[in-house]
Formats: sequence, C-alpha cells, structure tokens
Amino acid sequence: MKKIIHCENQLDHWQQGVGRDRNGLFNTPDKRGLEQLYHSTGPFFFGAIRLFLIAMIVLGILWISCDAKRPFRIGFVATISGRVAYLGLAGRDAVQLAVDQCNARGGIHGRRVELIIQDDQQNEDIVVEAVQALIQADVEAVIGPMTSNMAMVITPFLNESRTIAVSPTVSTGRLSGKDDYFLRVNPATDETAIHSAEYQLRSEGVRKFLVIYGKGNRAYSEGWLKIFKKRFVAGGGQITATVAFGKGEHQSFSEIVHAALVNDFDGILIIANAMDCALICHQIRKSDPDTIITLAAWGATERFIELGGRAVEGVTVVQNFNRDSLDPAYQRFRKHYLERFRQEPGFPGVYAYDAAQVVLTALDNRKKGQHLKVSILSIGEFNGLQGKIIFDAYGDVKRSNTFISVVRNQKFVVVE
Repeated sequence: MKKIIHCENQLDHWQQGVGRDRNGLFNTPDKRGLEQLYHSTGPFFFGAIRLFLIAMIVLGILWISCDAKRPFRIGFVATISGRVAYLGLAGRDAVQLAVDQCNARGGIHGRRVELIIQDDQQNEDIVVEAVQALIQADVEAVIGPMTSNMAMVITPFLNESRTIAVSPTVSTGRLSGKDDYFLRVNPATDETAIHSAEYQLRSEGVRKFLVIYGKGNRAYSEGWLKIFKKRFVAGGGQITATVAFGKGEHQSFSEIVHAALVNDFDGILIIANAMDCALICHQIRKSDPDTIITLAAWGATERFIELGGRAVEGVTVVQNFNRDSLDPAYQRFRKHYLERFRQEPGFPGVYAYDAAQVVLTALDNRKKGQHLKVSILSIGEFNGLQGKIIFDAYGDVKRSNTFISVVRNQKFVVVE
C-alpha cells in the first residue's frame, strides 16, 4: 500500500514540476538531475543529434534529386511475334518514335521517358504475365494491347492495380461505357460495322453475304459481325452462312474456303487478321476471280496487300483511317516513320502514335498527386494525327470520319 502511495506522490510531483522545475523531475533518490546529465553528456549527446539531423537532410535532398532524375516508365504490350504480329510491330515502332522525339526535346520536366516492351504473343496466359511485369516495374501507363481479346483479359488486372492502359486499336464494344482503367483512341466497332453494312446495301447486286471469321479474337470479330448483321438485315440483306475458323482447329484455308463456297451468296465478308484475310482471298480467287469481297477494319493493313498480291485487288475495307490524309501532323509523322522504319505505318502505327501522345501529354500536364487517368480525362481533348481525339467520361472515343477504301494497284484508295 505504501508503494502505491509513493507512486501517486511521485506522479503528482512530476506534474507540478513540468515546465517549472527541471530538477524536480529527476531529484529522486535513485536518479541524477537533468543539469548533471546535461553537463556530463550534453556536448556529445546534442552534437550527435545535430549530426544525425544534418545527415537526414542531406539524404532527403539526395533522394529528391535522384527521384527527379528517375525516368518516367511507360509500358508497351502487344503481339510482336506470330501471325498477328504486324499490328504490334507497327504499334511498337510508332510508340518508340514518339518516346524518342519526347526525349530529344528534353523529356518531361527534365526527366527522360523509358519504354518497356512486352510481347503478349496473342496468348491469354502470356499477356497476364506481361502486364503484371509492367505493373511490377512501376510504369506510369501501359500502351496497348492491340487486340480486343487481350484487352478483355488484362482489364481486371489493370483495375486491381489502378494502372491505366491506353489502347491504340482495341474496339470491342464489351469494354464500352465502363468506369475502369482501360482507355482507347480507337472507337468501338459500331461505327465501322454500320458504315460497312450501309455501303454494301447501296452497292448493286449485293444482298446476300457469306461470312468467314477468325475465332482467335472473338471479342472483336463476333461483336463486329453482330452489328454488321443487324444493320444489313434491317436494310433488306441476308447473312446466308457463317463460317468460323481457328483456335485449335487444324483445317487448311483451302478446306475452309471450299466448304464455305457451297453456300448461296453475292459477296463474302472476312473478319480476321491481315495474314489470314490474304490467304483466304487467294483461295477464293482460285474458285471465283470475280467474287465481291469486303473486310472488317482489323485485316486492312499494308501486310494484307503485301501477302495478297493480285488476289486482293478490288477488295473493299472500312476504317476510321485515311492513308491519303493531307493533315500536316499526319504527313510529318509519316515522313519520320518512313525515314526510320522504311515502311508505311498504316492504321496501327498512326493509332499507336496517337495513344503515346495522349500518355505523354497527360504526364506533362498532370498536377501533383493526380492519377494519370484523371489527368487524361480532365484534359479530355487531344490533337491526333488525323483530327481530334475526344474522350468521354469512360475513356471511350469517337472519330470524326469513317472511310471506305478499295484495293487498286496494290494500294488502298478511299472511295467514300
């Protein structure tokens, strides 16, 4: 009991002495006074504190300086090997050009931009590994992917990590109108599919279409076909047969086309990558050199013409991209791209450059502590190579024009 009273008295004594009597804090039988402690150890003790504080300040300055010089990291993910590599290769080259031009101008706020490239191989497991590697590398944003199937796979991982992706070419409607971390500079499939259907309805003698499509990018091909069919049938047309190929099947294109041609049709619609479109055209022309053939936007690359040769003459395509555009920004980009890579950028190169400029512009204008997604949507409107890129609240865009082109003398020529 005495011990408890003694503790209470000591506490009362301490409370009375704070701010009034420094020695009162320590003038107990078993402790020395503060003054004695200071005189005996003060010079060393307080000198050490001063040195510690100075060291921490210096380290903080060095850390800030190093962080200010650390490059901005941007990821790029696309298929750069295999059958659909053309999209990814053109996209990669265009993004690299944009990054190099940015660094040549001094970077962003004096910091260089570093591009980290991942190949998704158009494989669902590999694209997850690729995106997770970019997230772990602490990238500011991911540019890509280039196909709709890959975008569907990675979006949940982007949302979980709050890492933004800006895709150059993905157009599936399944990602439209969603408040997520997936943005794109290419419109959803609705515009091109509807325009294509309406163009075919205006064409003489085309009322029944046979459709051949690839299953390797179903999020795109089946969505595009659904919209095309709805508009074409509403206008009085028919889809007489639908033939899907790929994804684990081992049929040759000769077998696929031979089986498809037994159906009744006025024209053939192909929804596939550029290589597959070209090979299918070769097989069709062997049976009927005059068959009307049209493509969805996905296959309409320079690779299609290169592989197709004479078999693709007269084929029509629909895109939001005009190769004959006289826009000065597009002409400058095309000149630099041709000088460096010795080939046309095509729509994947143009859209990838636009996506890179969106990311770089948003980084340059981002407020302190602001997420890059907020920065992009706050700016809202960006200058693209062929007109304005205007984002809605969900990161979806609309392009001002849609074009119909026809292959003539190994070139895409705009006819509408």
